[in-house]
Amino acid sequence: MNNFKYYGGIQIEKLKPTEKEKVVLSLFYNRFYDLYEEIVNEDFMNQEARIRFYKLREAFSIYKELLSYEPIKEYISFMKKGGRPYFEGLIADDLFSFIRNLSSHFPIFDKWDDMYINKNLATWDRVGQIDKFLNKSIKAKIDGKGTIKYRLWEEKKKKMTYLSINLPEEYSDKKIYLKDIISEEMGAKFCMALMRSILDVQVENAEKPDIKIMSQVYFPKQ
Repeated sequence: MNNFKYYGGIQIEKLKPTEKEKVVLSLFYNRFYDLYEEIVNEDFMNQEARIRFYKLREAFSIYKELLSYEPIKEYISFMKKGGRPYFEGLIADDLFSFIRNLSSHFPIFDKWDDMYINKNLATWDRVGQIDKFLNKSIKAKIDGKGTIKYRLWEEKKKKMTYLSINLPEEYSDKKIYLKDIISEEMGAKFCMALMRSILDVQVENAEKPDIKIMSQVYFPKQ
């Protein structure tokens, strides 16, 4: 495991991990990297849908745990304050947390394409993070729409792929399917690539990933 580094915009000395934190961080990072290599592999989509789902769910769970680590929290804050392209902080934090929370708090699904939510489900026992995200996401617009377009460049294949993230336009008792927000096939690669780019910020001499996220240039109307 490579040595951890710390985001330069905060008090570095105060955020160095303790020995106990290093042990946990190493376990989390190593497992995430193993899942990354498997999920972005071309053979991943040939596996059974349930197996793919379990591995993706584990990757999102690990990422969500690491979001609570202070240097990563600071980097996400930096992204949301304009340090990264528009909406990228919303995706990396709010959307990815939503996916993890949906798969964790509603363990009734075993396939990506089956996962859905609506207002009744999201608020059945309390108003929590899922409800908060959905209320927030329907207000996120680019030229009046909740569509965010991305390009993925795969260096080994010299291939550019285009994909869209479609934030919900409506939050009601109508079912909102995860597959309609982001498809599994391209979404898996995109999510793993973006999660890795964020986690790699905290690692010295991180290996250069094969997949590069190239966001479209947007100038949202004010």
